[in-house]
Amino acid sequence: MTALNVRLREWREDDAPVVLRAFQAPDLRTQAPWPVVTLKDASGWIASWAGVGHAFAVLRGERVVGNVAVTKLDTHGNGWVSYWVVPEARGRGVAVGATELLARWAFDELGLYRLELGHRTNNPASCRVATKAGFLSEGIERGKLCYEGVRYDVERHARLATD
Repeated sequence: MTALNVRLREWREDDAPVVLRAFQAPDLRTQAPWPVVTLKDASGWIASWAGVGHAFAVLRGERVVGNVAVTKLDTHGNGWVSYWVVPEARGRGVAVGATELLARWAFDELGLYRLELGHRTNNPASCRVATKAGFLSEGIERGKLCYEGVRYDVERHARLATD
């Protein structure tokens, strides 16, 4: 799948070094289900997507610069979207392009009707990605996340196949 400035492909085992480097960024360290601090952890992160959803490496040119995924597929035609981009590739429309590609794929190929995503309210960059990718704000979930004893509000967004 391709967009103006990005392309999506399945994750591969040889992408583990990129995953390891990505999760060293301070804002990404808590975004994996376990600490990704070794190549084995990174390989495990890639392998962990099997059977739980659809995750794609985001490429700019031939370089992997991020991840976009849809998970939590349900019988109502809903899915949960997530994304991240390595720090050095941010601010270039990579996450927006990848999220738009993923949404079109999820609607067309998986037949989903509704895609949801959430971001901490103290992350305006993620909010811009969501809105630029066509996800409308649906409200604030107060105190939803807790990292290192600190509670964070989450803004929920959604995009419908008919949007």
